[in-house]
Amino acid sequence: MEYVSTRGGTRAVDFEGALFSGYAPDGGLFMPQSIPSLDRDTLQRWSSLSYPELVKELCSLFVPAKLVPRKALNELIDRAFSRFRHKNVVHLSRLKDGLNILELWHGVTHAFKDLSLSCTGQFLQYFLEKKQKHVNILVGTSGDTGSSAIESVRGQKNVDIFVLLPKGFCTQIQELQMTTVIEDNVHVFAAHGNSDEIDEPIKELFADVDFAGKYNLMSLNSINWSRIMVQIAHFFYAYFHCAPSLDTTPLPVVEIVVPTGGGGNITAGCIAQQMGLPIRLTAVVNSNDIIHRTVQHGDFSLAQSVKATLASAMDIQEPYNVERILWLLSGSDSRLVKTLMEQFNISKRLKLPEDLHRKLSETLGSCSASDQDIVGAMRRCWEENQYLLCPHSAVAAHYHYSQPHSFLCLSFLSSIPRCCLAPASAAKFQDALLQAGLVPQIPPEITALTAMETRSTPLERGQDWTQVLRGQIEAVAQQW
Repeated sequence: MEYVSTRGGTRAVDFEGALFSGYAPDGGLFMPQSIPSLDRDTLQRWSSLSYPELVKELCSLFVPAKLVPRKALNELIDRAFSRFRHKNVVHLSRLKDGLNILELWHGVTHAFKDLSLSCTGQFLQYFLEKKQKHVNILVGTSGDTGSSAIESVRGQKNVDIFVLLPKGFCTQIQELQMTTVIEDNVHVFAAHGNSDEIDEPIKELFADVDFAGKYNLMSLNSINWSRIMVQIAHFFYAYFHCAPSLDTTPLPVVEIVVPTGGGGNITAGCIAQQMGLPIRLTAVVNSNDIIHRTVQHGDFSLAQSVKATLASAMDIQEPYNVERILWLLSGSDSRLVKTLMEQFNISKRLKLPEDLHRKLSETLGSCSASDQDIVGAMRRCWEENQYLLCPHSAVAAHYHYSQPHSFLCLSFLSSIPRCCLAPASAAKFQDALLQAGLVPQIPPEITALTAMETRSTPLERGQDWTQVLRGQIEAVAQQW
């Protein structure tokens, strides 16, 4: 299994090469050269597996045993999930009105990103220890990625992590989960800008190939293939637990509703679909609706500004993983993807070619939810089930509650089972709960954050953020 850039201008790399990369040198994103296809017998055999066992099976398809022997791979994944609070790692809650919620948030930071990042952290350690190598990780976060990334590598001697958070755009809890980690290898920057703006200095540093190579830069954002790979398991687990039976021909279809920001989860869903999993996918977004407009109208263009919403981790205008989806649906046409993405990078506007838009709209449904919709879904779920949703999960629940009568949410209308992915615990979003007139239920480990020491470096408007980061990385390297 080799990995190629979506833009075709870089030589193929193995899993280790993809793991230790950010963007590919040509600006693209790494993807497996081919997608494994699973037959009916494999799906039936996998249907009884636990979530960790599914992750092991899926990773073994993308990580050759000559790189990581299967026994070692299994041990790494077991270690990754050892800190999760739920015995099954993830949990499916079956609620009234056919609402199935797959809770992906039972990790240390109460967010779905703990699932993929805990595994990625173990993969990193495996290779770093073998090669006695040091890396510098750059992460931009809209909320949960930063804290999950920090937890995956905190205290590790051969890793330094540099996290940029958008000051004022995260919840207090999300910010504290990053700034209260006082470790020598953790460097947090509070930037006075939005989620898209903090990605720019990171892109610039990765584009400086000499600098990136000299200081072993890598990313743990969902540009990193390892995260997408682990997240494929969400879709298999959701399917096996929501499909009525696997004894029918053809196999039953399950619709999976995916709250979408940067597009990593929905990309994993598209890959699961191409592997032969009979799922329908619906990407649900907040008022930052570029993915919804792309699916419905082929309009991959920026709005005038990022809108601050209750579902703050999805306040993203440039969902970079869309590039991976376009590559998949174009039949791995890297020349076309390169042309489209270069056009987008210049003008920030792109009209998809008709054939590609048709394939996209056949692959995905989509829905956009306002803050009012989010609050409504949170209230209804509580009233009917005494179950608290985070605002991101509520975007998915809103879609479910609006079917099949909503004219705003255009998707596949049928009676097939539906599963909504829940990316975060409601406990992280107290302000949103209060706006919905609900009472937060805060676990003690989150309450304790407010009394802890914090540490971060401010990045003010007018500063050259790229140069500040560059200087910090160089300073840390001098200590080695």
